[in-house]
Amino acid sequence: MKQKDIALIIAVAGISTILAFFLGNTLFGGTKNRQTKINVVDSISSNFPTADTRYFNSKAINPTQSVQIGTNNNPKPFNQ
Repeated sequence: MKQKDIALIIAVAGISTILAFFLGNTLFGGTKNRQTKINVVDSISSNFPTADTRYFNSKAINPTQSVQIGTNNNPKPFNQ
């Protein structure tokens, strides 16, 4: 490549960069002052209402307890 060709490529790249910059600013709005209103979220309180006594009481079934149906204590129920 000759020196003229390299200079021409650099000039075209520089001009196209400047043109793309200004074209992008006109199309996408540039650096305008963009403001919007947002909703403010209320803070979460650490106070919770008491549990419903219909479900959480001393007579309620505890689902974490093991339930045995019948009196079968066979360690091998499937005759293996």
